[in-house]
Amino acid sequence: MKQAGGETLYLKVDRNVQVHDKKVTIGDLAQILCTDKQTENLVKTIKVPQATNGKPGRHTMSVMELIERIQEEVSGLEINNIGEYDFLVTYEAKKQPGRVLSYAKTIFVAALSFFGAAFTIMTFNNDVDIPKLFAQIYQQFTGTPSSGFTVMEFSYSIGLGLGILLFFNHFGGRKITADPTPLEVEMRTYEDEIDTTLIERSTRDPKKQKNTNQQKKAGG
Repeated sequence: MKQAGGETLYLKVDRNVQVHDKKVTIGDLAQILCTDKQTENLVKTIKVPQATNGKPGRHTMSVMELIERIQEEVSGLEINNIGEYDFLVTYEAKKQPGRVLSYAKTIFVAALSFFGAAFTIMTFNNDVDIPKLFAQIYQQFTGTPSSGFTVMEFSYSIGLGLGILLFFNHFGGRKITADPTPLEVEMRTYEDEIDTTLIERSTRDPKKQKNTNQQKKAGG
């Protein structure tokens, strides 16, 4: 065990930390800053076997467990937590899918999205009877019956495609603006809700709840 000389260490952990190796260190889970660089480098290499238990998936942890591991290796160190009290460790083993399988998944998702969106648009048009509406408007303005293939249908088709592109703010691998797309916002909201649910369910464990309350009092 190393004896620290009254150094101060700052610990910052995000809500959800992703790792790709079952052998996890504190440096993989948190951002570390210490007044002594030697101590900082040592803390980063401290192993945390309970982070994944060697099993892929999501594992809940408390920052108290990290502080306990640090104190086992370094004594006399003042530790300040400026991050989350409870967090998730997502362990995903690195996979190298075959190129054929990757292309097949891409084609399947693209086809599913295309035909699903087309079916949705067609059902909407039938519900509100767009062809009849366009025919009435065209005849009122031009005085001649609509053939079904007029400038209104043409403009509607182009405008629908442009509207979808502008709304989703994404075309191919590029974004129209730097803002996140609506899909990215919804996915992030969904992930945050899952993380919150898993953490709250885990903190109902009396032992973990006690450790969390002690850390909050120490931090306050």
